[in-house]
Amino acid sequence: MGERGLQIRSGQYKQAWEESDFPILCETCLGDNPYIRMTKAPADRECKICSRPFTVFRWKPGTNARFKKTEICQTCAKSKNVCQTCLFDLEYGLPVAVRDHFLDQNEVVQVPEDETNRDFWAQQQTNNIDKKELPYFQKVSNPVLEKLARSAPNFKRNRAHICSFYVRGECTRGAECPYRHEMPDHENDMAEQNIKDRFFGKNDPVADKILAGVGEKESSKLPQAPADRSVTTLFVGGVTNKIKEEQIRDTFRGYGQIKNVKVVSKHACAFVTFQTRESAEEAMKHLYNRLVINSA
Repeated sequence: MGERGLQIRSGQYKQAWEESDFPILCETCLGDNPYIRMTKAPADRECKICSRPFTVFRWKPGTNARFKKTEICQTCAKSKNVCQTCLFDLEYGLPVAVRDHFLDQNEVVQVPEDETNRDFWAQQQTNNIDKKELPYFQKVSNPVLEKLARSAPNFKRNRAHICSFYVRGECTRGAECPYRHEMPDHENDMAEQNIKDRFFGKNDPVADKILAGVGEKESSKLPQAPADRSVTTLFVGGVTNKIKEEQIRDTFRGYGQIKNVKVVSKHACAFVTFQTRESAEEAMKHLYNRLVINSA
């Protein structure tokens, strides 16, 4: 058996089949019952991301919950640090799109979507896991993600699906029906969700809703810009001795051409001057209360 209960089987007819003893799950998907029964089926399904066969686990997380199962293999889950079932981040409990939006692009793992590079990427990720070179392994403090992080599991996500027979008025099982007897909300955008879109961080309605709420809150907290349009300097506080001028330039360079950067170590601050007022306003819009430089 491989390290941490993960084994990769290889051969003429078993190209990197994955075997595992226990799934990678978040607290929400495990449910509130500490004595759950879980079935294990080796090579029962193919991963919905890399299409390789993997061990599928199935369980019922609660009395009124629906049966859940793992959707992706452990290699893909570890590469993105997500739950094998809901594909939410294991550290913050947020969708991948939200987490990656507030991380530096150098810290984000890019997964190829085309089949040409997918198998090669999966094999490389397998080698990294065996060598303990796991992505997202170095925990980086991010103030925005820490504010958005879920403090408690949301067991409501484990509820049974709505009974389609009840919606049509044809369900005869009554209280014995394992599905929910309530009418669906046709205006709810959350019903259109896709495993692949959530993993790749695109077209995720849950992430879009969270990001929209953050955008509204942050825009309402932005300080009023000076009336003088010639002012193009931003104040940066909390600049420690570990932060160098070049790091500040690299962080702000993506929002426009920088005219000057002055670090005042005595007062632990810096001043960044842009060539244009539009660049300064754009940097303020994206970095206010969410700027992280050299958090190590």
